[in-house]
Amino acid sequence: MPRKMVVIFGASNILWMVFAVSQAFKIDIFPESKIIAQIGDSISLTCSTTGCESPSFSWRTQIDSPLNGKVRNEGTKSTLTMDPVSLGNEHYYLCTVICESQKLEKGIPVEIYSFPKDPEIHLSGPLEVGKPVTVTCLVPDVYPFERLEIELLKGNRSVKTQNFLEVSEMKSQETKSLEVTFTPIDEDIGKALVCQATLHINEIDSQPQVRETTKKLQVYISPKDTVISVNPSTSLQEGDSVTMTCTSEGLPAPQIFWSKKLDNGNLQLLSENATLTLIAMRMEDSGIYVCEGVNLVGKDRKEVKLIVQEKMFTVEISPGSQIAAQIGDSVVLTCDVMGCESPSFSWRTQIDSPLNGKVRSEGSKSTLTLSPVRFENEHFYLCTVTCGHKKLEKGIHVELYSFLRDPEIEMSGLLVSGNPVTVSCKVPDVYPFDRLEIELLKGESIMKNKIFLEDVSKKSLETKSLEMTFIPTTEDTGKVLVCLAKLPIDEMEFEPKQRQSTQMLYVNVAPGDTTILVSPSSILEEGRSVNMTCSSDGLPAPKILWSRLLSNGDLQPLSENTTLTLTSTKMEDSGIYVCEGINQVGISRKEVELIIQVAPKDIRLTAFPSESVKEGDTVIISCTCGNVPQTLIILKKKAESGYIVLKSTDGAYTIHRAQLEDAGVYECESKNEVGLQLRSLTLDVKGRESNKHYFSPELLVLYCASSLIIPAIGMIIYFARKANMKGSYSLVEAQKSKV
Repeated sequence: MPRKMVVIFGASNILWMVFAVSQAFKIDIFPESKIIAQIGDSISLTCSTTGCESPSFSWRTQIDSPLNGKVRNEGTKSTLTMDPVSLGNEHYYLCTVICESQKLEKGIPVEIYSFPKDPEIHLSGPLEVGKPVTVTCLVPDVYPFERLEIELLKGNRSVKTQNFLEVSEMKSQETKSLEVTFTPIDEDIGKALVCQATLHINEIDSQPQVRETTKKLQVYISPKDTVISVNPSTSLQEGDSVTMTCTSEGLPAPQIFWSKKLDNGNLQLLSENATLTLIAMRMEDSGIYVCEGVNLVGKDRKEVKLIVQEKMFTVEISPGSQIAAQIGDSVVLTCDVMGCESPSFSWRTQIDSPLNGKVRSEGSKSTLTLSPVRFENEHFYLCTVTCGHKKLEKGIHVELYSFLRDPEIEMSGLLVSGNPVTVSCKVPDVYPFDRLEIELLKGESIMKNKIFLEDVSKKSLETKSLEMTFIPTTEDTGKVLVCLAKLPIDEMEFEPKQRQSTQMLYVNVAPGDTTILVSPSSILEEGRSVNMTCSSDGLPAPKILWSRLLSNGDLQPLSENTTLTLTSTKMEDSGIYVCEGINQVGISRKEVELIIQVAPKDIRLTAFPSESVKEGDTVIISCTCGNVPQTLIILKKKAESGYIVLKSTDGAYTIHRAQLEDAGVYECESKNEVGLQLRSLTLDVKGRESNKHYFSPELLVLYCASSLIIPAIGMIIYFARKANMKGSYSLVEAQKSKV
């Protein structure tokens, strides 16, 4: 137990000693090692203590020079701030701390440098191939320059390196430079100069500071091989023009300057273009002309001598020695003078007639305007020019013509196959018509031509024509009728000298061969349908028109279709139907009669005055059958042996002085090809009241004649049937009635 206590006591003494040591008075400075600062920057040095509650701080340099900074104490820290850093801050700084009776001191070196800008490359002049040039590489405001190294490179090759090892007695920022002289060559074009500056601040602790500048080489070539070309020549006449072109080689491309050498030897600048053009040259324009090729590094000169000789003035008249002018147009005659500065003009006609135009003179030109051109302008005009004491005259012949429009083709009427037609080809307002030729062609064949050779004693515009009559045929359709007019005046230049008009021929054919086709027939029973189809030939194709002929002779239009269809026909549809084929040159007509047959109907059998009469009365038995045409009517009387056909007129049978034996059954038979119909009535004849023994002379006569009448009636009935006429009958053909 005592042994353990001894161990514990010893351990506690050791811990107390460690604590006491850890709380000992200490001083620290930050940064801990040397600090390197660039002039103009800002740095701070911090001094701190441990183990002292109220330390006292002070700062100084090792050589007791001014601090050149600002001190700030706060608690256990003190800060020395240098802002901005200058050469006066390059010292060994010491921080002194007093804590009661104890004093501690610690220091830190501050090194200063200056390397603020990239190097600068300067050339002694433009780089010109073959001429030496000095390159200077400047490094401004450097410190300490004894640690500076400058290297100059051209492309990737080092040209020169220089170290500045001298030690300066006085601290200062200095500008150091490296100079190199070299002669540019063509291969240097496009290369770059590089100036590289290296400042070795601390050989052990820090990497060197490096700055560089690059400059692309702009190598120049002084102008050379300057050449002048002259067009057309260096020997000229007054009024001529000349073009001089100058070329010069160099880099950069030389700028061209044209000048004229004056009498005093000075140069008069004319142009800064490569080409110099001089127009309307005068004698005073003669002389030496200088071309200079100039760029940044030099110039090259070439001279040429121009000689301008005196020229006689000339007169030109346009459009030429003669002009063909169309009547109504506007013509300008121009008189130009060359080689005279102040000409005087006058115009006249060869026969001194009025000009009938307007003259205008300006400078070296005079114009005579004829507007509009008329017959009075057909003259030989003269332009007289006076220049000083000289006079020149030029003439122009103005010839007139009129050929304004194409020919006009006219027809006397429509072209109808087989009908003569007259074609007229007119050429309006032509002059001179004594040269006119008109030609009429059909297709490629000439039909007729005419040349108008009559003398033109009076100047006037006239319309000339050519006429021809021909008979067109259908083969002419599609051919072209050409009217060609020619005005072949060889000595006159004008266009056109021929004109033409064309017209396509279209020959018409009047309608013909009109036919009607009736299906099934033109005679048919009531209720059936009928189609009537009409066709007609012609050109253009005829239009079909169906009509019905009315009783008054008028036509009732029905249809414009080719086929006329009647459905469920009736008796009143019977009649004459007319088809007309119509085009612009004629009409063709065809008729057809349509007969609608109807079976007899609506038969009426009547006795007049009554079906019951007295003996001796007159009785009319009449049979009618509606409105059915062509119906056969037969009147019969029933007898013991059959029927007796009665002789009737228009369906009427008259009994004069009816007798008792006239009483009985009467029958009417109405028939046609379609059918028949029967009607009957009973006639009652009553006797008169009288003496039964009375003997009438009339009865005696009737009795005597009966032997002759009965055979005669039989013969009449026979012939009636034979004739088969309306209102009559044949006994042989009659249908016998069964009793």
